[in-house]
Amino acid sequence: MNPPEDRALSPHTGWTRAHWAATADRLLAAVDRHRSPLGARVDLPGPPSRFGPASDGLEGFARTLLLAGFRIAGERGADPTGLLERYADGLAAGTDPASPEAWPRPDELGQAKVEAASIALILQLTRPWLWDRLDDRVRQNTVDWLATVIGQPYPPINWVWFRIVVESFLREAGGPWSATDIEEDLAVHASLRRPGGWLSDGADQRAFDHYTGWALHLYPLLWSQAFDVTGTLCPPGLRRTWADDLTHYLHDAVHLVGADGSPLLQGRSLIYRFAAAAPLWTAAYTGTGDLPPGLLRRAASGIVRHFADHGAPDAEGLLTLGWHHPWPAMKQAYSGPGSPYWAAKGMLGLALPADHPVWTEPEAPLPVERGDFGRVVEAPGWLVSGRQRDGLVTVVNHGTDHASPGTTATDAPLYARLGYSTATLPPLTGPTVDAPLDNAVVLLDAEGRATHRTGFTAHFARQAPGGVLLAASGGHTYWVDPAPDAGPDHGSGRTGRIAPGPGITVASAVRDGIEVRLVRVATAGLPAGPHDLRLGGWPVAAADRPAAGPGATACTAALRSAVRPLRGFPGAGVHAERDSGPLGTWTAVPWVATDGTLPPDGLLAALVTLDRGGEPLGAAPELTVHPEGATIHWPDGHRTQVPI
Repeated sequence: MNPPEDRALSPHTGWTRAHWAATADRLLAAVDRHRSPLGARVDLPGPPSRFGPASDGLEGFARTLLLAGFRIAGERGADPTGLLERYADGLAAGTDPASPEAWPRPDELGQAKVEAASIALILQLTRPWLWDRLDDRVRQNTVDWLATVIGQPYPPINWVWFRIVVESFLREAGGPWSATDIEEDLAVHASLRRPGGWLSDGADQRAFDHYTGWALHLYPLLWSQAFDVTGTLCPPGLRRTWADDLTHYLHDAVHLVGADGSPLLQGRSLIYRFAAAAPLWTAAYTGTGDLPPGLLRRAASGIVRHFADHGAPDAEGLLTLGWHHPWPAMKQAYSGPGSPYWAAKGMLGLALPADHPVWTEPEAPLPVERGDFGRVVEAPGWLVSGRQRDGLVTVVNHGTDHASPGTTATDAPLYARLGYSTATLPPLTGPTVDAPLDNAVVLLDAEGRATHRTGFTAHFARQAPGGVLLAASGGHTYWVDPAPDAGPDHGSGRTGRIAPGPGITVASAVRDGIEVRLVRVATAGLPAGPHDLRLGGWPVAAADRPAAGPGATACTAALRSAVRPLRGFPGAGVHAERDSGPLGTWTAVPWVATDGTLPPDGLLAALVTLDRGGEPLGAAPELTVHPEGATIHWPDGHRTQVPI
C-alpha cells in the first residue's frame, strides 16, 4: 500500500518521506528471499558479472546494506523488521575465513574493493546500533578483511574513495591504516577537478557522466562529516573546496532533470538509475550549497518516482539490469545482478530525520518547470536546453567522449554522440553502434561504413547574444574495424584497425531548444572515391514502429524527431531498427545526406529538432555562408555569427 500523496507539501510529485520509506522497505523486503543460508550473500536473479557468483553475492549484500543503513540511521536505530540482525549475521559469515560463505578479499578481487567501501560507510553511520553490538571476534574478522585494502593498487578514478572510506573506518575502529594511501588518493581526486564544480572520472579523459555526482561528489563531503578527519586528513580549506564544487555542480545538475523526473540518459552504469539523486541528498545531508531544500527534494523525488511509475522496482520488488524494465544488454562487463542496488546512493536522504527541512519544506519547481532555459556547461562542453511546454531537457555535446584528445576508437554510444536528452537514448546494440547514426555526422565510404570522431578537439562552448548557445568541435575522422576481442561496452569506445578519414568540424547554434548544426569538411583530405556525408537526428523509441513523416521525421505517440536540410543535403530518410535500446521495441532516427558530392567550400547545415509533436514545425532559419563560417538568420530577425 502506497502512502497517500500530499500535494500541499509536494505539489509536483506528491511524495513525502513516507513514500521514500515505503519504497526502501519494499526493496529491502524483496531481497530477503534471496539471502544465502548464512546471510553473507544476496544472490539475486539475472545474468552474472564476469567476476562470478561469489563476487555478485557480496555485491548484493553490500549495496542493499547501503539502503538498510540509511534507513536505520534516519530512524536513529529503530529497526522493527530486524534488518540489522540479518546484516550482522551476514557480516559474521562473510568475514570469517573459515565460513563456507567467506567473501573474496579486496586483495584478491577488485570488485571487493568497491563493496568494502559500502560496508565500511554503513558501519560508521550506524555505529551505535550495529558495530558496537558485534562481538569481538566478528569485529576483528571485519577489521582483518577490510585491512587487505591497505597498499593495494586502485585505478586513479572514483575508486580512490573506496580506499579512503575503508581506511578511515579502520582508523576509527583501532585497526591498521595508511596515511600515505589516503594522501595519495586525495591527490588523485584533486587531479579530477574541472571548472564549474565538475569532475572527470579519469584525469586524462573527458569522462563526464553521472559518476561526477553519485561518486565524486557523494564521498568527499560525506567522508569529512561522518569520520573524525577534520584538521588532520581533511583541513577546513579542503572541505570548503569540495563544498564549493558541489554547490556549483548542483546548479547544473538540477537543470539536467526533466519535468517527468527522468535524469539525463548519458554515460555508463545507467542501471544504477536513481543513484542520480545522490548529489542532491549529499547537499542536504551535509548542509552544502544554496539550493532550497524543497528544490533538492523535488528533484530527488521526481527521479525516484519516475522509475517507480515506469516499473522499477519490478512486480517482485527487485531492481533489475535495465532502465525502466529489465534489459540485460544495458549492463557492462562488470555488472552483475546486485549492481543496480547502487541506486541506494540516491536514497541517502532517508538518513535524515523526518523533521529535517528537506522533508518539511514545500517542493520548489525544477528549472524546466519555471520556464525555458539555455545553459552552457563548460567542463563537458554541453549546451543544455529546457522547454517548459514539454518538460524536455536536451544536451548538445561538444566536449565529452570518454577519451583523450587524439584517441582513435569507435564512438561510445553513451558518450560520443552530439546529443543526449531526458527522453531519448542512443541504440546500444545493433548496426548503428559501429556505424554511428543518431546525433552523428559521418562520412560513408563506398561500402557504407561510417567514420568515428572520438579523440576530437573541443573548440569552444559559449553563450552568444539573443540567448543563442554556441559550441564547436572537430578533427580528423577515421574508420574503425574493431578487433575481434574488443567486446562491446558502454564506457570507452573499442579499438581496432584504423583507416584515416578527412577532417570534419561540427558547430551547433542552439536557440529555444532548436539546433542549427553546421558541418565543414576538409575536402582536401578526402580519400579517393565517392563519399556521402550523413547527419543523423534524435533517436525516438516506442513499442510500435515510429511513424515516418515528411522528409526526415520520426514520430512516436510522445516524441517527434526531425532533421531539415538548410544547405547541401539532398537525401533524407528515417532508419528504424528493433530491440536496440531499453526505451521501446523500436528505435527510429531521421537523417539527411549528400549525394556523393559536397559544396566547393565543404560547408553543410541542417536544422535538428526534438519535441513532443502536436504543433506544425515552425519556419526554418536561413543561412548566409562566408569564408569564416556562416550567419544564421532566425525567423524573428535575430542574426548569429557562427565560426566554423
